[in-house]
Amino acid sequence: MSKPCIICVAITGSVPRKENNPAVPITVNEQVESTQEAFEAGASICHAHVRNDDQTPSSDPDKFARLKEGLEKHCPGMIIQFSTGGRSGAGRARGGMLPLKPDMASLSVGSNNFPTRVYENPPDLVDWLAGEMRTYGVKPEIEAFDLSHIHQAVAMNKDGRIPGKLYVQFVMGVKNAMPVDRDVFDYYVKTMERLAPEAEWCGAGIGRNQIALNEWSIAAGGHTRTGLEDNVRLDQDTLAPSNAALVRRAVELCEKYERPVATWMQARATLGLAMPE
Repeated sequence: MSKPCIICVAITGSVPRKENNPAVPITVNEQVESTQEAFEAGASICHAHVRNDDQTPSSDPDKFARLKEGLEKHCPGMIIQFSTGGRSGAGRARGGMLPLKPDMASLSVGSNNFPTRVYENPPDLVDWLAGEMRTYGVKPEIEAFDLSHIHQAVAMNKDGRIPGKLYVQFVMGVKNAMPVDRDVFDYYVKTMERLAPEAEWCGAGIGRNQIALNEWSIAAGGHTRTGLEDNVRLDQDTLAPSNAALVRRAVELCEKYERPVATWMQARATLGLAMPE
């Protein structure tokens, strides 16, 4: 298969802490250093959260601004994608960093259960976040935790609330949400091909399921996500030494299935993103 595979590295997230794996990058400087290594290993998208000094989640635009500046300097051309997820803030604070104009931002278009709570994405907030992304020229990455989220993303794409080429990520393996199920994954792919044949899609697996989603996605012609946000281990007995180590594992799967790894230029072209000035 000749189609280049875009590898996204989710560097930090809101949940993993140093106690879980000392390699989880918390400070902005740690995040930049970890991302640079992952970029050199083959990742072309950085999915980024920021943290407070005590490791708790943050949506502080100043921290995002410093991270963006560092990534642009040390990872030139890499696609910068900020999280607007609900673990980092509440309500419109979740989109407070969008005026910084990252290349992309995550967008969840529906609600679902998380391990200990409901992940609330009410329609008015979804529409506001999507509107802010349009205002600032930020491309959404749809995080689909459920089949209904794919259908909603397609509807929003058709009515213009999400303009341009649709990019949908299947998130599987979150406790109390969609489990890792091959039949469901195959149906997600078929649904994308049926409802949005020009769109691009990506697979993300949580915890020990990360490697399964990496392989399924690469083998099926999609793109994939890895990184310490979703999984802190290489296997049951071995902590991942870095984000780059998880990226290199995805690169090896691309080699197995004879998929070239997308360069940042190819990734930008595939997703319809402008080249940096």
